[in-house]
Formats: sequence, structure tokens, C-alpha cells
Amino acid sequence: MKLLQNPYRAAGLDHPDLVDIPWTASDATPPQTLVANCPRAAVTPLVEVPQLAGELRIDAVRIKDERDRMGLGSFKALGAAYVIACDAAEGQAAGKTYVTASAGNHGLSVAAGAFAFGAKARVYIAQTVPEEFAERLRAFGADVVRQGAVYEDSMAAAAEAAEREGLILLSDSSWPGYFIRPHRLMEGYLILMAEAVAQLAAPPSHIFLQAGVGGLAGACAAHARDVWGDGPQIIVVEPEAAPALAASIAGAGPVVAPGPVSAMGRLDCKEPSLIALKSLARDANVFMTITEDEGQAGAAYAQAAGLASTPSGAAGLAGLLAGARDLGLSPASRVLLILSEGV
Repeated sequence: MKLLQNPYRAAGLDHPDLVDIPWTASDATPPQTLVANCPRAAVTPLVEVPQLAGELRIDAVRIKDERDRMGLGSFKALGAAYVIACDAAEGQAAGKTYVTASAGNHGLSVAAGAFAFGAKARVYIAQTVPEEFAERLRAFGADVVRQGAVYEDSMAAAAEAAEREGLILLSDSSWPGYFIRPHRLMEGYLILMAEAVAQLAAPPSHIFLQAGVGGLAGACAAHARDVWGDGPQIIVVEPEAAPALAASIAGAGPVVAPGPVSAMGRLDCKEPSLIALKSLARDANVFMTITEDEGQAGAAYAQAAGLASTPSGAAGLAGLLAGARDLGLSPASRVLLILSEGV
């Protein structure tokens, strides 16, 4: 485990690549209003884990459990499907084809959203993605295309197809010239943080947010600052094999952070979303990278606590276990975690 104190907290990161990039939205009212019309919409539970609080000698640990969000198994249900719902509300979804790349839950959200609103989905996946996941995508009517050895190859293929065929590219990352849809996608994630705010009797002192490209972390941090101001310490947790955000903060600008394949596959992203990077440089206090063993330890603890998840889904918990002492948690500390997906 390694910690990097964020030197850009509050002021933000001044870099040419970020000038035209929008800040992450922080008002959860628009997505909450739209998603409330969905028959599958329901508030996910906030679970207290007193045993862990006792072991760490802190006041409380609470986990926002996203494993059954809208029947799709992860927080991603609030992302791409929300973008397609917004398009549908504007009469722009039916009959269209949305194309993306995915190593997991994002593709399911695209497929489910397209299915629900009379659109089509095409999802590019790498050769390493299990066939079981491909079958789950096909169950929603998605056209699944295997392309490339790793996620980045699939993403390049999806972007090329969108350009060549005039399809709608729906990525959960953002880059120069592509930020309108991912900005809206991150807006959908505000719903889970707004629910957590309503479920908590008092603000947390520490929030651990796992990150791949950074969409979930960026949205949750933005809403937390909007509601609670400077109070909570916000810690962004990444695999040491894919420190896209931490490396960009250390390098004072966006970088590609190559590394080996991580078992935290949903977080194994080598390049940050620029929207997330811009906002987290302003909102996060600490960037943490965890080892593969630490990631596995987080998943094992979740399993033992009756909260079965993956090393990706439990990475915030892994960060707490690995970093509680070095971060100076005390008997008064109240921790908020997100369990972002099921097994």
C-alpha cells in the first residue's frame, strides 16, 4: 500500500488538457427525478459493520451495498442506462445503436438501457473476458464482438466502429473532444451517494472510493463535497498495477500508467477519465494504491462478513484495511465505503 497526499486539493490541477473538460456534476436531483420513474429503481442498503469498526478501534464502518442495484449487480446500472434514458426522454434513443467496450458491468448497463428504450447495443470485449459475461450481454439483445487482447484494444475498436458506421459511442471514460455522454453518465452515479447521505445520521470522517477510470470516485467525491464541504477525508483507491489517477496526480497531468494485469479487473484501467481526474484533483485528499494481495484481502473480508464481492468491488474496503493506521484513523472516525459489485 502506498499513499500520495494530493497537493492540488481545493485548488485543482492546472493543466492544458483539462481546461475545456467540465467539472463533475454534483446535484443529484436531476438523475434522482428521472430514475424514480423506473420500475426497478430502489434504494440500496447501507450496512453497518460493527465487527470491523471494533477491530480497527474506530467509531463506525458503513458500507453502501450496490450488489443488487436495479437487478444488474453493480452501481454501473446507474450510468450508461441513465444516459440512454435521458436520450429516450428527448426522443433520441429508439432505433439507435449504442456501441461501447467493456470488461464487465458497464457493458451490461449499456445493453440493459438499450433493451429498455428500443435501441440496440454492440459491446466489444477482449479475448480474456469470460464467455459467461458475453452470454449475459446477449440475454439483453446485445451484439457482442470480441476484439483485442486487452480492454484498451476493445475500446479502440468500439470508437473506430462508432466513427465508421455513425453509431453512438457510450464510454464510461472521457478524453479531449469526448465528454458530453460520460459527464451525463457520471451524473447518474450521484444517486447512490445522495442515498448514502440520506441514510447517514452524521457525516463520515473518511470516505474510501475505489477507482478505475475514476467515474464512480469522481461523482461520489463531488456530491460529498457539495453536501459536507471539507469535513470528510476522501481517499481514492486504485490497484498498484493500474494507478491511472495517482500517477497523473504525481505527474501533474494526465498520463498512461502501464502495468501488469490486475485481479482487480474492473479497476484495471491504465488511463484516467479526464472529467474524473479534473474533479478528483480538486476533491480528493489522498490517492492510495494497493497490492494484489491487499485487494484479495478486501474481498476475503467482505466474504466473511456476508457481503460477497470481488477484489474490484471490495477495493475500498481493502484500502481501509491496508491504510487505517497510516491514515491516522482514531476512535472517533466514521468510515463510509462502497461495495460496488457482486460476485
